[in-house]
Amino acid sequence: MRVLYFGTYERDYPRNAQVISCLRRAGVTVDERHVPVWDGRRDNWSAGLGAAARLAVAELQLLRPPSGDFDALVVGYPGHFDLPAARLAARGRPVVFNPLVSLSDTFVADRGRFRSGSTAARALAAADRRALRAATLVVADTRADADHLASLAGLPQERLEVAFVGAEDRLFTPGWQPAELFTVLFVGKLIPLHGLETILAAARAAPELAFRLVGSGQLEHLVRDRPPNAQWLPWVEYEQLPHELQHAGCALGIFGTSEKARRVIPNKAFQAIACGTPLVTADTPAARELLVDGESALLVPPGDAEALAGAIRRLAQDAELARRLSQGGRAAYEAHASEAVLGRRWRELIERAIVRS
Repeated sequence: MRVLYFGTYERDYPRNAQVISCLRRAGVTVDERHVPVWDGRRDNWSAGLGAAARLAVAELQLLRPPSGDFDALVVGYPGHFDLPAARLAARGRPVVFNPLVSLSDTFVADRGRFRSGSTAARALAAADRRALRAATLVVADTRADADHLASLAGLPQERLEVAFVGAEDRLFTPGWQPAELFTVLFVGKLIPLHGLETILAAARAAPELAFRLVGSGQLEHLVRDRPPNAQWLPWVEYEQLPHELQHAGCALGIFGTSEKARRVIPNKAFQAIACGTPLVTADTPAARELLVDGESALLVPPGDAEALAGAIRRLAQDAELARRLSQGGRAAYEAHASEAVLGRRWRELIERAIVRS
């Protein structure tokens, strides 16, 4: 089977890199038709005339017929505006959309960049619906997110399937050996989804613990007022993340209280359990699709800084609990989110779309 991975997708974003990698591991030939728009931009979905101009030029380039044959076309993330060109390029073959997020959910409900009900918010919701409806198959990252996307676009359930995000096996390997100083690691864009206020409040509530915060973004101003026990690094190269994880006492997921936060499992969670790093994250419907509290992670109520501080203290004081979570998290990864598992899953979904088309 030959697949064309298509669009303005961010090539190095984990969801894209991992899907391409796991498909190839499953014996699928993956060619790429990629026109860069978002690559190398830490805040990749930035708005503005410059981004709009780059996107317009890219979409014109994508309209050129692709060379070579293929059985199905996959539109990568972010690719909501690539679907018209993808439909033309596919020439009747199935178009599989890997959206990861909805635009309106991200920029209106989560990040608050546009007011609900505004012209911009309605335009983003319309763009979501057009993109989702244009695809033969939409592959969401969790069942909770699939249900949301189906409701958003009015799609029947058979048009949506689920494949976890996972992590790149070439980088995120088991080898957790925490440093002598127990360090709480958070890595990610500083956006509302992640619950940065909750993490900082937990750091203040547990001044005896060392926190290491890696990332930059919308809420950077909050981390500038961090407590003394919280170290901040605006950026760490992607290839260095496994080293960070393998030497942390524990890793943090997300703790936001938005509806979106309840529907997603972030990259950082998969990367942590792939490395065998004990994970603490919010107790949400999405997290429960993969993780079991006390077995493969510690799950705490979203937005509850005291509960988060308490869970971290438990790990810092109980080496046996940390060891069990390390092993349980890695076992959950191998069973549900490794490249071998997800490669078979993606191949099966694409083959099914080909048969139905």
